[in-house]
Amino acid sequence: MTGGLKDGETEEEFLHSPFIRKQGNIYKPNNKDMDNESLNEKTMEDVHTKEIDLVNRDPKHINDDVVKVDFEDVIAEPAGTYSFDGVWKASFTTFTVTKYWCYRLLTALVGIPLAVIWGIFFAILSFIHIWAVVPCIKSYLIEIHCVSRVYSICVHTFCDPLFEAMGKCFSSIRIRTSKEV
Repeated sequence: MTGGLKDGETEEEFLHSPFIRKQGNIYKPNNKDMDNESLNEKTMEDVHTKEIDLVNRDPKHINDDVVKVDFEDVIAEPAGTYSFDGVWKASFTTFTVTKYWCYRLLTALVGIPLAVIWGIFFAILSFIHIWAVVPCIKSYLIEIHCVSRVYSICVHTFCDPLFEAMGKCFSSIRIRTSKEV
């Protein structure tokens, strides 16, 4: 079986190519349906090009209880002590617009530098975690496994005979309770 056509043979004589298997992957023989895995693999999503939601900017609700400050949360007039309606409306508009534009101005001036700083911080944090913390923990677990074996041998060597002897000594003690009349 060379895979090619012999003299006088046509392609119709082969129902399928001798090198293509209909069932099972040659690397995973128990796989009944051969899905061309190299073409159907899930592609990893690139986090650098994912789309952001410009409408819902807090999809995980991390700032729900922190920064919801409205005019009514800061300034309130009790019943019977009201200012002029025009002053109240102007105060509301001034507060809301000032808060809105100050926030926008601050984010325009400081937001991008802070994003750079936080990006660097979390990159360093990730780097330290991946390249220092996890290897140290794995190393510790490997070393503590060796120590635990030595500790286990010591316990079985020294404590087991002691407790077995104490058990044999105390096994002959009988306690009997009786009720006096």
